[in-house]
Amino acid sequence: MKKHTKTIILVIVGAAILIGGINESRYPNVPAFDDHFTRKFLNKDKKAADGFYEFKSKTGQYTMWFPEEYQVLHKYREDYTRNGESYENWSAAYIKPYENDQQTYAINVKFSENDTKSELIYVESLFKEQLGSKKPKQLETSNTRIYYDSAYTYFRGTNQHIVHDSKGNPPNLYVAYVADKSSDKVIKLIYDSVGENTETNQMDRKKWFLKMLKNIHFNEGK
Repeated sequence: MKKHTKTIILVIVGAAILIGGINESRYPNVPAFDDHFTRKFLNKDKKAADGFYEFKSKTGQYTMWFPEEYQVLHKYREDYTRNGESYENWSAAYIKPYENDQQTYAINVKFSENDTKSELIYVESLFKEQLGSKKPKQLETSNTRIYYDSAYTYFRGTNQHIVHDSKGNPPNLYVAYVADKSSDKVIKLIYDSVGENTETNQMDRKKWFLKMLKNIHFNEGK
């Protein structure tokens, strides 16, 4: 009887492994879907143009484009935090070997609700803190107001230096504030890169960043 039971268990385990393998093969062959945590947010059947997939927030409040090379960090509790439907904070990274070192690319997204009447105060505070500037560039979609800017940053000792002249130093830090036109919902999105030669084409990076911003959609009626 014990031998028969053991055989059944082995068959079940074998079937589970086989099914798991089949399910794995149904996901796109990109780094974002290689990570079990990251794929929980992504729609495998909704690929966007130029290497993005649709990301659906666990708050149910917004969707956005997510770059397929990235993975949502989840090693530590603070890597991903959420408070019901009103707040979500997460980071994602892409690490690329480079010569004897590596290049690190990261994005941080913070969703919250800010009083629209104080929007300019929030915007000014964000860009002053991150980039030492107060007047970011602006654009609009049919549903959002977008504020954004960029700069080249580096550390000398413990002091951070910010260079706004992009001719000799392509930006490696991009900051954005995206506000919903019909509610108090906002997203603060920060992208930065660390490592030698991480930013080789300023125009390509700017287009990539703006694609993410323009494809942030806040859900109505929630």
